[in-house]
Amino acid sequence: MARIVVIGGTGLVGSQVVAKLTEHGHEAVAAAPNTGVDTITGEGLAEALTGADVVVDVSNSPSFEQNAVLEFFTTSTTNLLAAERKAGVGHHVALTIVGTNRPQDIPYFQAKVAQEKLIRESGIPYSLVHATQFFEFIGSIADISTDGDVVTLPGALVRPLASADVATAVAQTAAGTPRNGDLEIAGPEEFGLDEFVRRGLAFRGDPRTVVRDDLAPYYGAVVAERTLVPVAGARIFTTRLEDWLPVNPPRS
Repeated sequence: MARIVVIGGTGLVGSQVVAKLTEHGHEAVAAAPNTGVDTITGEGLAEALTGADVVVDVSNSPSFEQNAVLEFFTTSTTNLLAAERKAGVGHHVALTIVGTNRPQDIPYFQAKVAQEKLIRESGIPYSLVHATQFFEFIGSIADISTDGDVVTLPGALVRPLASADVATAVAQTAAGTPRNGDLEIAGPEEFGLDEFVRRGLAFRGDPRTVVRDDLAPYYGAVVAERTLVPVAGARIFTTRLEDWLPVNPPRS
């Protein structure tokens, strides 16, 4: 079995990846600032990667501001890849987003594109897992799109999925051979962003009204109808929103 270091391994997806890998007999190590590993400063990185066969990066930027998010992903990934070369890591797995390879002006997505480029050009065998939006982010999408008691979102299509399914895909990819390419994953249902959030808020009794405006920004930019949905060949999970909501209260 492999020694797999999970960068961001104490977060929403990372903690589940660690649990799934451990359950299947791998030595899964959670690496994050709160475990003494910082990919921005490099603190603890060399020690964490000693003896690692695979590195999984599911870390996220603390800020979505354009310059800050770009600086986070480029600095973190550059440091991480350099440490992997020294440690002889044989497989780099990164979680990214469906839509980064389509025309778009979303600052967060552009930072992920920069991260992906560094990985593709690193010379280290790699796999990129592109996920659609998570069910868990219904509330945060609503919050950034709220003015007063009105949530304004475009009808751009999305096939959201549960973070548990994302973790399954990432863990299975880490345990497999490098793809040296991309895997897209998504949920079974296609919604407009407005409808996705409207259903979630209604189920939770949130009094805000969700209004559709196709020119409304999504994380800082207008998106086309199909930018956020996967292409043919994506892996489709089966967890439906209506089944997920009753057993998953809002995130604090």
